[in-house]
Amino acid sequence: MKIIFSNVPILQRRLIKKLFAKALEKTSNADNQKLYVGLKFVSEQEINLLNKQHRNIDKVTDVLSFPMLDIKWPQKLSDFEDQRDPDGSLNIGDIAVCTKKAALQAKEYGNTYKRELAFLSLHGFLHLLGFDHIEKEEEKTMMALAEGILSQLKLKRSENV
Repeated sequence: MKIIFSNVPILQRRLIKKLFAKALEKTSNADNQKLYVGLKFVSEQEINLLNKQHRNIDKVTDVLSFPMLDIKWPQKLSDFEDQRDPDGSLNIGDIAVCTKKAALQAKEYGNTYKRELAFLSLHGFLHLLGFDHIEKEEEKTMMALAEGILSQLKLKRSENV
């Protein structure tokens, strides 16, 4: 998998690569080759603009996902072979994470900034894989998967939450 990073510090890239690889493994998508995803860390102004343009919501949010596939869990990426580019690559979408919002939420939840950025990046990636949290059961499934992956990488949630 190739992650196109924008404004993401080098030190956080390795962790995000591990998170996304683990998510692909846990969702039985690890065998997919030539996957592309974009991840950009953005300001409050930029995420507000993206939220307004794409969702018609004029407010700052923590993470936005822009899926390229109409995938719904439990579908697999292999169901989208016909959407691969001629070179065999499959662009699954883009994620924008607001770093200021992540810092505020980390403080609010008693987590580290590193853990909050990891959670938000992973949350956005799970959306690209077809997960959602509109319904309670969907939310439980998505959150359990995210927390399991974060725990495996020693990024457990604060006990204060």
